Amino acid sequence: MSARKPLPKVVSLYSGAGGLDYGFEAAGFKTVFANDFDHDSCETLRRNRDWPVIERSIFDVPTEEILDVAGAEVGGIDVLIGGPPCQPFSKSSYWARGDAARLKDPRAATLDAYLRVVKEVQPRVFLLENVYGIAYSEKNEGMQLLLNKIADINRATGAHYQPKTTVLNAAWYGVPQLRERFFLVAARDGSHFNFPNAAFAAASTDQRALNALPSYRTAWDALADVGPANDEDLAIRGKWAGLIASIPEGQNYLYHTGKGGGMPLFGWRRRYWNFLLKLAKRLPSWTIQAQPGPAVGPFHWENRRLSHRELCRLQTFPDNVHVYGNRMSVQRQIGNAVPSLLAEVLAREIKMQLLGYHRMSESLRLLPPDRSPAPPPEPVSAVPREYQKLAGQHQAHPGTGKGPRSVQQRGDELFV
Repeated sequence: MSARKPLPKVVSLYSGAGGLDYGFEAAGFKTVFANDFDHDSCETLRRNRDWPVIERSIFDVPTEEILDVAGAEVGGIDVLIGGPPCQPFSKSSYWARGDAARLKDPRAATLDAYLRVVKEVQPRVFLLENVYGIAYSEKNEGMQLLLNKIADINRATGAHYQPKTTVLNAAWYGVPQLRERFFLVAARDGSHFNFPNAAFAAASTDQRALNALPSYRTAWDALADVGPANDEDLAIRGKWAGLIASIPEGQNYLYHTGKGGGMPLFGWRRRYWNFLLKLAKRLPSWTIQAQPGPAVGPFHWENRRLSHRELCRLQTFPDNVHVYGNRMSVQRQIGNAVPSLLAEVLAREIKMQLLGYHRMSESLRLLPPDRSPAPPPEPVSAVPREYQKLAGQHQAHPGTGKGPRSVQQRGDELFV
């Protein structure tokens, strides 16, 4: 009888609350080094797992220390994983400033730090996650930086990393959340990696019918058996708090425009998409935000904010994970994480395609159960009198680059 292979070793950078790590753990990997500079994130990791956690900026952690803590030599790490902070390339940066500073933003240096560790650790495989904005065809400085740096690493070390990149929607793989993210996977020996095909599709799409795919997992699948803890204050606050109960499940402020079914309280597309956005039981959640304002959803169909456990469920964290910190910190950690089920799917493919392990026959450990059919939507309330005075004619957004906050800067037209 042959000896069982040891668990493949993972070095985790920008680990946050551990979204990637829990997925790799579910696929049979062992995190031997985790790193973040955020104290609450490090406490989350320490309180939930026995992984070695270094609480410092990766800029201040020499590679020799990474290898020493991991108990490995150069070339001895199976997979390096991480999602460098994504703000320079995020969609929210476009909304906030009309464009993103991208490589001119000092936070983009986190890509350099990640690739420095790739060069000096020389893992068999590395996986890098980021927002899909990094791959915008007309604003792809971040992508070009990655490709150029990887080519430099190959020339300097004799490695043969051939990066494969794509943008994946987490809902395609059973995550009960519509969340698009960029992924790059590369193997040191030059082996080609194939990203997995979608396993789920929207109920109404031709793709589902043609490929006999099951429907997306839904918010009801994830949340049916969980709720708030007794000590959680989940009341919605702020100017618009009283309006949320008048919006149907699965809709947002657009319901209260001239093109919606409610009262004409707002102009068409004059707000962020997630303004007063409410979950629908029969649909996946929309993207969980890391730093939502008081009126930014998605909100629960019970007209409240989502609880700690509900947020974790929508991100497919294991149920034995509790995120440490106050409400703002918990939201930030969970909202910044990679859905753990998506990480599990990718880790299984890496393990088989690039590390020589047999395909795992057991079901995905982090896949939510199918609890369909979902109950009917909750009834909506009438618009409170305090908001009725807003009813009237409201101008729609005039279009891209034509809004009231359009500005000219550095010769480029920036808009929100």
